[in-house]
Amino acid sequence: MSSEEFYMLYHGLRLPKETHSLESLKFAQTFAFKDEDVVAVTYPKSGTVWLQEILPLVLKGGDLTPIQTIPNWDRVPWLEEKRLALVVDQLASPRGLVSHFPYHLMPPSFHTSKAKVIYVMRNPKDVVVSSYYFHQMAGFLPDPGTFDEFMDRFLEGKVMFGKWTEHVKSWRHTELGDRIMYITYEEMLQDLPAALRCMSDFLGRHLSEETIQKIAEHCSFKSMKANNMSNFSLVSKVHMDSDKSPFFRKGTAGDWKNHFSSGALARFTSTIRKELGSDSISLPWTLD
Repeated sequence: MSSEEFYMLYHGLRLPKETHSLESLKFAQTFAFKDEDVVAVTYPKSGTVWLQEILPLVLKGGDLTPIQTIPNWDRVPWLEEKRLALVVDQLASPRGLVSHFPYHLMPPSFHTSKAKVIYVMRNPKDVVVSSYYFHQMAGFLPDPGTFDEFMDRFLEGKVMFGKWTEHVKSWRHTELGDRIMYITYEEMLQDLPAALRCMSDFLGRHLSEETIQKIAEHCSFKSMKANNMSNFSLVSKVHMDSDKSPFFRKGTAGDWKNHFSSGALARFTSTIRKELGSDSISLPWTLD
């Protein structure tokens, strides 16, 4: 199959046919957001599954039941994927969702509600490395080829959900005010309890320190990798083959240093800088 046969085009973005359909996208656009809903938004491979673990625990005051009994794709479903229509009626309020949509594709009800957003960014150099390995194990995505070939497609936006720069910029320039919280994958890695405190306060939960520590423990890379409800081991190898590359691979920052040649790094950095332009994004990492 050619790479294009794996994707459908939606407003110029490539979306995997295995997980998306015209019906699921229509369902997303007509989805009725409630004021108490929370959606974690990421560019793919930027911490989405981490937020699927964190959100139920923060919203439910540390109750472990959801993460121990419900697969992550059902407990905090993707707004734009096929699965949402099947499980939406089972979601208890306050509902947690995740999405890879850029801001302009969010449904009308999102804009008229008071639903909150946690936007997670990750160093794009680590994003492209993580995505490269994910394409190796995901049977519903095209073969990535060599790392340099995949990196070039990433920079051109010929990967799922388009260009990283456009996604980030779309969510950095919203009119959401205090409805949106920005955090980075790296900040969460550096001090997860501190990140959880910020999320707890942002969502009006004001959790105790004991609960924060409990959530941090259960949302560690080690705990999530061992949790069958979170590690995608329930998915058929036809769709996700962990023998080719484990879904929970490293969970670290800086692995890009093991993959970029000096020429590739210069090309990558130059392109990202140019596309971000004067956009003032405060980040805990540099593009160098």
